[in-house]
Amino acid sequence: MTSQTTRPARAADQPEEPSTPASGSTVPAAGAAPKAPERPKYAPPRTGGPPGAMGRPVEKSINFGPSLRRLLGHLGPERPILVGVVALAVVGIVLNVLGPKVLGWATDVIFTGVIGKMLPAGADKAQVVAELRARGQGTFADLVSRLDVVPGRGIQFDRLAEILLLAVGLYLVASGFMLLQGYLLNGAVQRSIRRLRGEVEAKINRLPLSYFDRQTRGELLSRVTNDIDNISQSLQQTLSQLLTSVLTVIGVVVMMFVVSPTLALVALVTIPVSILLTTVIGKRSQKLFVQTWKTTGELNSHIEEAYSGHALVKVFGRRQEVEQVFADRNETLYRAGFGAQFISGIIMPTMMFIGNVNYVVIAVIGGLRVATGTMSLGDVQAFIQYSRMFTQPLTQVASMANLLQSGVASAERVFEVLDETEQTTESDAALETTRGRVTFDHVRFSYEGDKPLITDLSLVAEPGQTVAVVGPTGAGKTTLVNLIMRFYELDGGRILLDGTDIAAVPRAVLRSRLGMVLQDTWLFHGTIRDNIAYGRPGASEAEILAAAEATYVDRFVHSLPDGYDTVIDEEGSNVSAGEKQLITIARAFLADPAILILDEATSSVDTRTELLVQKAMATLRTDRTSFVIAHRLSTIRDADVILVMEHGDIVEQGTHAELLERRGHYYDLYQAQFSGAPEELEAVTA
Repeated sequence: MTSQTTRPARAADQPEEPSTPASGSTVPAAGAAPKAPERPKYAPPRTGGPPGAMGRPVEKSINFGPSLRRLLGHLGPERPILVGVVALAVVGIVLNVLGPKVLGWATDVIFTGVIGKMLPAGADKAQVVAELRARGQGTFADLVSRLDVVPGRGIQFDRLAEILLLAVGLYLVASGFMLLQGYLLNGAVQRSIRRLRGEVEAKINRLPLSYFDRQTRGELLSRVTNDIDNISQSLQQTLSQLLTSVLTVIGVVVMMFVVSPTLALVALVTIPVSILLTTVIGKRSQKLFVQTWKTTGELNSHIEEAYSGHALVKVFGRRQEVEQVFADRNETLYRAGFGAQFISGIIMPTMMFIGNVNYVVIAVIGGLRVATGTMSLGDVQAFIQYSRMFTQPLTQVASMANLLQSGVASAERVFEVLDETEQTTESDAALETTRGRVTFDHVRFSYEGDKPLITDLSLVAEPGQTVAVVGPTGAGKTTLVNLIMRFYELDGGRILLDGTDIAAVPRAVLRSRLGMVLQDTWLFHGTIRDNIAYGRPGASEAEILAAAEATYVDRFVHSLPDGYDTVIDEEGSNVSAGEKQLITIARAFLADPAILILDEATSSVDTRTELLVQKAMATLRTDRTSFVIAHRLSTIRDADVILVMEHGDIVEQGTHAELLERRGHYYDLYQAQFSGAPEELEAVTA
């Protein structure tokens, strides 16, 4: 194995010097890149900033129009269904709108019958009108002259029954159409939400690991679950209502102009007033809706974190601090939610007030016109119904505004996930049979662009070698294997696997040749057998048992009542830490990788079990390239090569014995860990 230490960064205009493998221990030249903080191992979720930062007000409000259009765009695949929904809604609304006019006919039949019964039977209508004028009852005479009245004839109940049956038929058929359109629309919405969930899930799988470095787990889960559920609820409750409301307003306006253009103009005055009030109030409440859902994500993140670490919270006596953080964020959520709902809730009573004023004006004007005979009582009654039908959808739209605003606010949060930059496009380069030769060729990498961690790293790991990587925290040990796994993309240089640039190999293909055992165990809810088989789906029972035997899992499994069928809960609390680690090691054994990456894989195993696991690992590492990140130097004494890293550089390399003889960095680490720890601790605390 050969390696080259990191050089100082060159200016962009200086030519790069040829490199030669270092043969011994070297120290980075003066001017090398300063130490950069290393990311948490394998990118666990961040916990966010300080608690006080979580309650800050939202600085950027939602861009309502474009976000709403984009949200509605997700209904595109349902276009044929939506066309049918609109057609059904149009027919249903037309029938509903005709109802008041038909009922107006019934009112005219009743009113005409009542007036006719008051007039002398057998007389001619013209004679009755003339007699009324002669008596000085001109207004009543005008009314009678404009009515289709027969003196002495009362209410025509047969005609009234026909009209009422027609009205009932119209409303029944209209209800059927509206029910059908609601059914189809709800199905279209739910299918669209299902596709949106699928898009988000697929997007998350395509995001680079660096995205999850920046996001707390609770916040991301809130976007994927709470926000999408809120979008579903908002669309479900508002789309049908908005569609029917808009069509109702159009149909009612047409009928109002048919009945009375004068009263129609009076009624239309409420439209600009309603739009103005809704816009003003909506803008003020929208920012609060955005903050509500942002704070919901932060609160979920805190709850998830506090629950996951509840034992640690109790051990360190931090219950009061955790409860205070929860109380602060809960209070922030309360204030944002209360403000959003209160301000948006003003819309509906305001619209009801405008509608009532409009109703009074129409009733007064209509009554005067009936009295003068310029308008029939049935038309006035129909117009009053139309005025209610006109203001009611406006009020309903206003009441839906807060739901729609909340849904669009959630949609923007989901769209932020969908708009994140994905990991680089996969290529289709083939990877032949893997021997396990790994080459780092002038690799440069940084988690943050202005803070380089690895500036110029070159090394070669030959097939079958066990390469141990040691160094202080932040030296770049975990970063080294993260780059081999291609969890992050390089800033420069190449990493070759058997001469093939791993950047040209599909990630799934590359990772199928690699096995990893982490210091932090991960087991899912399922049986021990299922957890071991996770390393290679489709493995036979014999292969699973062989892997368990090689890693000594079978020694503790036989003591369990259900053996390999023992179900591990989500916390893994029914098996010990050492047993969980053995299961993860068995999982890697079963995967049979060409390259093995071990991150202090025996740290959770007791001393006796560690000896057994080390022996099994020695067998497993035969003919396999292995990278071992070690903190306990006793576990890597038999490594073929030990790399000592500092600040992203390889400052020493060699076998355990060679490095101790040099009395360099490795020697200092060894002495601090075994013989010099008390003295160093005393020096640090002095």
